[in-house]
Amino acid sequence: MTRLLVVAAVVVLAVLVAYLVQRRRPDAPVRTGFSVPDQLDRNDFERPEAAWLVAVFTSSTCATCADVWSKAKVLASDEVSVQELEYARDRVLHERYAIDAVPALVVVDRLGVVRRSFIGPVSATHLWAAMADVRGDTVPPGCAE
Repeated sequence: MTRLLVVAAVVVLAVLVAYLVQRRRPDAPVRTGFSVPDQLDRNDFERPEAAWLVAVFTSSTCATCADVWSKAKVLASDEVSVQELEYARDRVLHERYAIDAVPALVVVDRLGVVRRSFIGPVSATHLWAAMADVRGDTVPPGCAE
């Protein structure tokens, strides 16, 4: 009988200690957003000599990605290289630049510096205004945000 009481006391003590240890653990950090790279190596992309690069990181399973890509590809010109980087096809670049959400669109200057970025859906107005802003073109009031 004494052994049974000792075992019960040890079990109760172990449960109590486990409960107290669990309560003392801080909560896991909350993820507040996704990240985009600050810099890209322009040699990883088509037309590295172009003044601007618009890189659109997508996935074939993402409906929003197709919409963003359709808005971005019209920006292509002699000065602007626009490239879609689909996850299954371009996984190496998704991993190299730590792309953790799609669609992710970056506007990159000649030196590879990311000057503007969008994660998720983007309106054509905001995309075109961002491109005009980084190029130094006139941006209508209210379109630069």
